[in-house]
Amino acid sequence: MSVRTLLLIVLLSPALLVGGAVAMGLTIPMPHWGRDYVQRFMLEGETVPLDLPQIAGPDDSALPLVVIDAGHGGRDPGAIGTDAEGREVHEKDITLALALALREELLRSGRVRIALTRADDRILPLSYRPEIARLLDADLFVSIHADSAGTREDVSGASIYTLSADASSEAAARFAARENDADRLNGIAIEGQSEVVSAILVELSQQRTQEDAIEFSRLVLREGGERLAFHPQPSRSAALAVLRAPDVPSVLFESGFVTNRLDRARLTTPEGQAQYAAVLAQAIRIYFARRSDIGDPQQDGETG
Repeated sequence: MSVRTLLLIVLLSPALLVGGAVAMGLTIPMPHWGRDYVQRFMLEGETVPLDLPQIAGPDDSALPLVVIDAGHGGRDPGAIGTDAEGREVHEKDITLALALALREELLRSGRVRIALTRADDRILPLSYRPEIARLLDADLFVSIHADSAGTREDVSGASIYTLSADASSEAAARFAARENDADRLNGIAIEGQSEVVSAILVELSQQRTQEDAIEFSRLVLREGGERLAFHPQPSRSAALAVLRAPDVPSVLFESGFVTNRLDRARLTTPEGQAQYAAVLAQAIRIYFARRSDIGDPQQDGETG
C-alpha cells in the first residue's frame, strides 16, 4: 500500500465516520467542560417544533413567572449511575421528578406562575430551553440537572451555576448582532440603535440579569445550607448555553451526583425530592418578595 493511499485513509476516516453516523441517525458524544459525563446533541436535520408550554398557577399576569427546565430527556439520558440492584439511574428521570415536585410546591403558595420546558420524557434541543423562557417573558429560569463523577463514588453534593462573566459578554454581543431590532430588554430600548450602541445596551441588560441570577443562587445556598448536602465548592460559573438569555435571570442547579450512593438515594425518593423542592421554592419566594410587595419576606422565611 502506497504512502499516498495511507494518507487518504487517515484523512478521510473521520469524515466517513461522521457521514455514517448521520445516515444512521446516531448521536455523536461531545465533551462538556465543567461536567464529568458525555453530553449528547441532536444531529442537524432532526428538528423538533418549539411549542410553548402551558402556564400553571393563578390567572394573573402581574404575578412572577418561573420557567423550570428539566435537563435532558427522550433518548438523551444525561448522566447515568447504577443503584444497589444494578439498575441504571438516568439524570433525565431525576430532573423531571425534581421539576414536577418544584412545580407542585410553588403551586401550593399561589403566588407564582410556573411553566415547564418539558413535562414528560421528550427530547428538547438545548437552544429551545432558554428561548422558551424568553418567549414567555419569564422572570426566572431554573435549569435542573444531576452530575456524574464517573468511577469515583466519593464525589457528592449539589451546586449551582451562573453564567461566567466572559461568556456573558460574548453572549450579549452575539445576541445584539442577531437581535438588533428586538425593541426592548429589561426595560432598555434597543430598537433602531446602531450596532455598537445596541451591543452596549444588551450587555448592560445582561449585566443586570447576571446580578439577579447571582442573588438567587446565593438564596438557594442559604436556604439549603442546613437541609441539602452541597458540594464543598457549591457556587460556580461557566459558559453554559442554557444560561445565556440576556434578559431572564438564569441558573443551573446541579442537584447532586448519580454516581454517589447518598446523593442518588436523595434524588430518587419522594422524600428527598420534596426536600429539594422545598428549598428551591423557598428561595424563589424570597427572591420575588424582595422585588415587590407580592410576598412578605418574614412570612417566607427571610432572615437577613
